[in-house]
Amino acid sequence: MNEMRVIRGKSGTNQEGTSAHNRRVMIDALRLNGKLSRADLARASGLTKQTVSNIIDDLEQDGLVVSLAAVRNGRGQPSTPYRLVPEGAFAIGLQIDRHVTRVIAVNLVGTVLVRAEANLPPGGPAKGVRVILDLIRQVRIELAGVAEHSEERLVGLCVAMPGPFGLAPDNDDQWMMAAWQSFPLLETLAAGTGLEVALQNDAAACATAERMVGAAHGVDHAICLYLGYGIGAGLILNGELYAGGNGNAGEIGMALLPPSAGRPERSPLEHRASLASLYQHLNADPADPKLHDRLNTLVSNADPAVASWIDAAAEELRWGVQLIETIFDPQTVILCSSAPEALTRRIFDAIHPLLPSIADRRGRALPRLQLGMTDPWSVALGAAAEPISRAFDPRFSAILKTRASAGGW
Repeated sequence: MNEMRVIRGKSGTNQEGTSAHNRRVMIDALRLNGKLSRADLARASGLTKQTVSNIIDDLEQDGLVVSLAAVRNGRGQPSTPYRLVPEGAFAIGLQIDRHVTRVIAVNLVGTVLVRAEANLPPGGPAKGVRVILDLIRQVRIELAGVAEHSEERLVGLCVAMPGPFGLAPDNDDQWMMAAWQSFPLLETLAAGTGLEVALQNDAAACATAERMVGAAHGVDHAICLYLGYGIGAGLILNGELYAGGNGNAGEIGMALLPPSAGRPERSPLEHRASLASLYQHLNADPADPKLHDRLNTLVSNADPAVASWIDAAAEELRWGVQLIETIFDPQTVILCSSAPEALTRRIFDAIHPLLPSIADRRGRALPRLQLGMTDPWSVALGAAAEPISRAFDPRFSAILKTRASAGGW
């Protein structure tokens, strides 16, 4: 007798008016598991076999799924597995940082097809947005050259940039991108590209990337602690990215820390443990195009200035991990960074041993803290994954609204 396969997936609903949600459930299950038969999909979602068959037929007709060769399991009838069609949809992600902008195009399964970057000129967003629009145009042209029908299957554009959003601009705070915060960025990009445009902070974008193709793939409760110019946390709760009431959920870098040795006043976490604090410590220019290579060299040579910063930053980040575990009870915390991998790994190692917390228990399936993406392109990748998620991932909040509008439960 064959052992029943464990299939990851979310529940569908057989209630009237929820076909769009069920389509998303099918797509999500295929993304998580790679390929599934109709019977597998019915078992994973709790939907009837007829409902699943109808949805799969529609998805196949829409060019989002494709059938594979039938396989025989045991003595039963052969079954036909289905998988997603990577060319079924495309999306563009844009990262705006203080000195550089990056654009990535991905397909339905998150494969990077085209990417490009450019330095942002002085003069603020009025000049910078022209560079960005040119870069997006270039990426779309290159995408059309490698993926047929990409323009008609382009589901959107997402911008990722440092938060928090919606606060009064503070031109004296070097951690804030005050000019970009007050610029009509989304409206300008929508008018210039003709695409639907969304906004994420960089930590949320990293979490989106980890959820689609990284360490958070298939994990329902994960927090991505992002170490960039500032510090943020991307929150994956109940399998969905949580943004908060104003898009600022997870801004842990803003958490005020008590005075410590050499720091007589309270200061935010990111003033002590972000890459910006490292640049200050080294008296380095964050706009230096060779800074990434320089950091690699310093780490490999065990530079004492870098080592002292790592020890101090790790102490603060160790507290941050414990705070995240206590508040959110995640299955795992994932350390992500735009820093060189060697530096991030040194920080990761220095954070251990972790502080005692409610997460320190037997029978864990995942480590309390694991290393995620350390690629400078990970924020742009997560931004590109967001329109895919927006178009195709299950949204249970939408189901609640559908049921409420239908007259309750």
